[in-house]
Amino acid sequence: MLRAVIFSAVLLALPIAGAAQDFGQPPAGAYTLDMGHTRLLFRVNHLGFSNYTAMFTDVSADLAFDPAAPEAMQVSAKINVASLETHYPDPALDFNAVLTGAEFLDAAQFPQITFVSTDVKVVGDQKAEVTGDFTLHGVTKPVTLHVQYNGGWGDMPMDAGARIGFSATAEFNRSEFGVGFGTPAPGTTMGVSDRVEVILEAEFIKPR
Repeated sequence: MLRAVIFSAVLLALPIAGAAQDFGQPPAGAYTLDMGHTRLLFRVNHLGFSNYTAMFTDVSADLAFDPAAPEAMQVSAKINVASLETHYPDPALDFNAVLTGAEFLDAAQFPQITFVSTDVKVVGDQKAEVTGDFTLHGVTKPVTLHVQYNGGWGDMPMDAGARIGFSATAEFNRSEFGVGFGTPAPGTTMGVSDRVEVILEAEFIKPR
């Protein structure tokens, strides 16, 4: 914990422009997700009034990173369904348990959500579409992540080694994965939308 605080303080002291480049370019190799600097959110429309947002707090991922051949890169990820966090304010209702219960995600029967990339397509400057096999609620279908590579560094004395960062979004219909409870009737917004938006901010590290 203390090391993380010191590391964050050092980063705040660095010049913003060119800070990452001062420590070299991140090398190719095997990287793992740094959950301390990662957030995985999802949003669904609630009654047409707001985009209800929640998150998963237990996520792991492995990335085969190669800046010289981005289309050859591969990533796999696992999400612990029981780690869903809604920050629901009423202690009388365990809303986390409702959403991970049998009517929705059913964590008891389907404890993990997984993603395994099958194709990477470069679509712009530091941008790629990463398509993979997405498994939710026991159903596997292709889903595409729209990924922005945010850069990284090769080695920094106060860090574990090389570090890289990404921002990504994706969308899918939850009913296609057998999670259709509460979707609005056609032509109405009385319920929670079938469409799910995923928002990911992630950093990966390659230890020395």
